[in-house]
Amino acid sequence: MNFKQPLTIMRKELSGYFTTPIAYIVITVFLVITGWFFFSTFFLYNQAELRGFFQLLPLVLSFVVPAVTMRLLSEEKHSGSLEILMTLPVSASDVVLGKLLAGAAFVALMLAPTLSYAVSAALVGSLDPGPVIGGYLGALLLGLAFSAAGVFASSLTRNQIVAFIVGLVICLTLTLIDKFLFFLPAPLQSAIEYMGADFHFRNISRGIIDSRDIVYFLSLAAVAFIGTVRMLEERR
Repeated sequence: MNFKQPLTIMRKELSGYFTTPIAYIVITVFLVITGWFFFSTFFLYNQAELRGFFQLLPLVLSFVVPAVTMRLLSEEKHSGSLEILMTLPVSASDVVLGKLLAGAAFVALMLAPTLSYAVSAALVGSLDPGPVIGGYLGALLLGLAFSAAGVFASSLTRNQIVAFIVGLVICLTLTLIDKFLFFLPAPLQSAIEYMGADFHFRNISRGIIDSRDIVYFLSLAAVAFIGTVRMLEERR
């Protein structure tokens, strides 16, 4: 695959975020919420760690990422520009990959200021680098998977609000599904737990880098990517 076209689309979408107030509002809200949880643990419990921040992160990203990705395809479908885009010498996979990379890159940019939390904790205490590195790696993988799910939701409708709701339902389900295991028969619990994004994120955020957790997130992103490509190809 030639990555020139996806990267061009990614840059276009990223610049589109920052030419409107949307990016600044989303990043500010994200930093306020996560900062409050981090510093409340940091000062109230006198703990030099990021455990509270990482525990909250999957739930926060379940709301934030669908809000970021809801416009990526639905807006183009609504305006009619998607039909024009699909007539150009660019494949559906190039379009979807570019949109997906834009969403994932935005999540990475949004996470970048939170590195100050790790620096603050390291300055005043003995911070274990393993869970911090694992937590940020897991956050990037989670952001990639949720971005893919959000782009897929955006491909289903012309309405951004509907795209947000569908993306939110998908991401929340993946985040919370393993919290209801006690309702299920014992033979099903391990299989359902494996489907939960939060389960795999918790494993990585402990500093345990297991290939099964990485494969889970990449597989989730790949499934959503393929589904979105097929949705676009049907329009052709």
